[in-house]
Amino acid sequence: MNLLGIHHLTAVTADVRGNFRFYTQVMGMRLVKRSVNQDDVSAYHLFYADAVGTPGTDLTFFDWAMPREKRGSGSISRTHLRVQGRAALDFWAQHLAQQGVERSEVIERDGRLTLDFEDPEGQRLSLIDDGGAGDEPIIWERSPIPGEFQVRGLGPIVLSVPDLRRTEPVLTRVLGMNRTREYRANQNMVHVFEMGGGGPHAELHLAVEPDLPRAQLGAGGVHHLALRTPDEDQYHAWFEHLNSLGIPSSGEIDRHYFRSLYFREPNGILFEIATDGPGFAVDEDAATLGEKVVLPPFLEARRAQIVANLKPLDEVKA
Repeated sequence: MNLLGIHHLTAVTADVRGNFRFYTQVMGMRLVKRSVNQDDVSAYHLFYADAVGTPGTDLTFFDWAMPREKRGSGSISRTHLRVQGRAALDFWAQHLAQQGVERSEVIERDGRLTLDFEDPEGQRLSLIDDGGAGDEPIIWERSPIPGEFQVRGLGPIVLSVPDLRRTEPVLTRVLGMNRTREYRANQNMVHVFEMGGGGPHAELHLAVEPDLPRAQLGAGGVHHLALRTPDEDQYHAWFEHLNSLGIPSSGEIDRHYFRSLYFREPNGILFEIATDGPGFAVDEDAATLGEKVVLPPFLEARRAQIVANLKPLDEVKA
């Protein structure tokens, strides 16, 4: 069994129209799927990515009317978005400033140039120079961001935990990752774990922060992190693997665009193992991805009721 890297990350927004504007207009990502949370059809599930939704480029959001996240440990605390080269980071520093987004200076962290900022709801993000690592994204020609500066994908992802000893065995013994190095950030040690061949698109960074209170999920927070497995054979093997270790899981779930398997590690962070396929073009033309509400087949009979309860996004043009 093999994990290739990060598949997607799913966060929470309580301002879906503002979220749509920020990620399409400010961040220049494409809305590749306009759907609903399959377990709560009153809420949108929006997927922002490269031009086609290449696995590893998806930043997704549930539309839930929640107060702001209470930050703390036992959570995913920062999401890095990959770009290539110092020129890209300089572009983004100027672009974010022009858009009124507060951001750090370009700094070096863990040997990589990085630019920290937050979205309007406090989602903690960083742009990072990935040196060209990872799969090449598909440029979105209609993005307001020039192609050479567009977001290339996700990673690394930073997790805040109170105790490394509880999470590390899950990453190494259960998921087969390698612990490769450490660095210090904000007076705390951060431990780097790699999947597959490594690289920023295949790294989890565990920040050990024992003095923080426990996080409470809300707007601006992260719901779960999904990791890539290449095909259904390996996906089924992961389910059997978790069962053999006595680790409770969701069981196998068909999300229509990929197959999913969820479980929590001992500090409470929710992981998903997701297949690369079949992908977002399984039920839409690639040229018009994200332009209308698309439902998986088992929800189609309820389309009129579901769509009537959703807020129109198109008041903000992408």
